[in-house]
Amino acid sequence: MLGSAGGITSLISYPALLAVGLSPFAANATNLVAVVTYWPGSAHGSRQELAGRAPWLRRWTPLMLLAGGAGAALLLATPPGAFKRVVPFLVLGGSLALIYAPRLARRRAPDGRHDRTLGAWLVLLGLYSGYFGAGSGVMTLALLLTLVEPHVATANALKNMLVGAATVPAGILIAIFAPVHWGAAAALSAGILVGARLGPPLARRLPGDLLRGTVAALGVGLAVWLWLRPGG
Repeated sequence: MLGSAGGITSLISYPALLAVGLSPFAANATNLVAVVTYWPGSAHGSRQELAGRAPWLRRWTPLMLLAGGAGAALLLATPPGAFKRVVPFLVLGGSLALIYAPRLARRRAPDGRHDRTLGAWLVLLGLYSGYFGAGSGVMTLALLLTLVEPHVATANALKNMLVGAATVPAGILIAIFAPVHWGAAAALSAGILVGARLGPPLARRLPGDLLRGTVAALGVGLAVWLWLRPGG
């Protein structure tokens, strides 16, 4: 629910999987498979905001599908030991994105002038979503608020569709080739499916500053813990 309302799913679900004993690589693989249900759940919950947006989504969704699959392929080519060294910086980057997203959103550019910039950023965000994903939602939301759509609930709905698209090829590749804890993936995906349906209506009503600040602080703490812990 928190993810489809603001884009912080993996900053909560990834450390939860670590807390129940999964290794960093297995936790990330399990999380990437589970979040596939984010796409249909948030699509159903965001129908009001997505009305009339089909042409825009048809233009940019295939780019996110390709980039998400490429990000997962990059993850599969990364040795688990190397991933353990990289992941604290990924968590920290996602947490800092939560902090700076409002500042970026206020710097909205004029409509229709930055398609090339938008496409380049979406490729990077799609790669990141398929590789790790923690914080990708809020980074995508900040990008859309800056370049595409000033209305938060509508930008959030578009973000859900783009990030959700990137999770599908990533989840398929990871399910086939990576170590997935299927019990945890099933429980998490069920919660994401239901929560993603409930998140968009929540985004229409609640301010996100307190939630964003709390999760950002927890994310920074998690990044430090992952960096300092034995074997991290």
